[in-house]
Amino acid sequence: MSKRIAFVGAGALGGYVGGYLAHHGLDVTFIDMWPENVEAIRKRGLELDGVTPEEKFTVTKAKTMHLTEAQALARQKPVDIAFVSVKSYDTEWATTLIRQYLAPDGFVVSLQNCLNEEKIAGIVGWGRTVGAIASLISVDMFEPGRIRRTVAKGGDKHTVFRVGEVHGRVTKRIEELAAMFRLIDSAKPTTNLWGERWSKLVQNGMRNGISAASGMSTAACDQDDAIRRFAISLGGEAVRVGQALGYSLEKIMKFEPDTLARAAEGEAGALKEVEAGLIASAGANPRGDIMRPSMAQDIIKGRRTEIEFMNGYVAARGAEIGVKAPSHLKLTDVVRRIERGELKPSRAALGLTARSN
Repeated sequence: MSKRIAFVGAGALGGYVGGYLAHHGLDVTFIDMWPENVEAIRKRGLELDGVTPEEKFTVTKAKTMHLTEAQALARQKPVDIAFVSVKSYDTEWATTLIRQYLAPDGFVVSLQNCLNEEKIAGIVGWGRTVGAIASLISVDMFEPGRIRRTVAKGGDKHTVFRVGEVHGRVTKRIEELAAMFRLIDSAKPTTNLWGERWSKLVQNGMRNGISAASGMSTAACDQDDAIRRFAISLGGEAVRVGQALGYSLEKIMKFEPDTLARAAEGEAGALKEVEAGLIASAGANPRGDIMRPSMAQDIIKGRRTEIEFMNGYVAARGAEIGVKAPSHLKLTDVVRRIERGELKPSRAALGLTARSN
């Protein structure tokens, strides 16, 4: 594993994954647009934490570059693997930036929340585009150069990282990437990249915007009757859109996709199963009170969110094929208004009324 690896974006997920790879001796370079983050890593290393003592360590082996220093890559060994781990709205420029420094057989991995492979392929080509999904992982960059994971490692209970080619075949480079990810947590090559991507989008669509709009943690959202029901509506609508688009969906937070959709449509048995699962998971995480998804972190930090690329994207794709997603439209509007300063994050911002089970 002597390949040159670059991470364009050293935020929560990119920093966490890249930090682990560097900790295990891989040649990692972080290129980041947040000056304070780069300087903090240079000064004291990249500090990683988790839910066990073994997950707390400082990475000192990773190289760093300010965005303005990236041109120095022209004098160095070409990049074999470039992870694009920026927000979806920054995908095009980040991919363009790293494209000229790729080795002849180098490629780009989308390590992001949303469906950005097509954007990346439009810049580097489909043959140089790979997707990586981080499933049921929650990482938070709470200070420059400091990242904590707020859920336990998956191990054999759940496959956290899924890596796939856009054409669905398992290639040598996919096997190599899966081996790298196993240095961090459970990982597998997937022949179902698009189904995996949409399934993660369903999960994100249920979590990110609600926490961002309400200002509440994920656990608190799941324990609130009205918010939990709204989240289920979001999940069910996204499942139906994905199914209509022809994706083969994977389990979503341990639920079968169709169970989640039927719960959203009011089927009593399915609704009881999904609600029980969400309530149980809300009380199981010892860090549940601080666990907030990336979009909620963005709102706290005053940054632009990915709402248009998550819930807005679900609604837009549904509109194209005649499958309505009104909950996604509503949530997209609320989060945009919060971004513009027209609303403040609160439970009331969602405009929900309490409903009994």
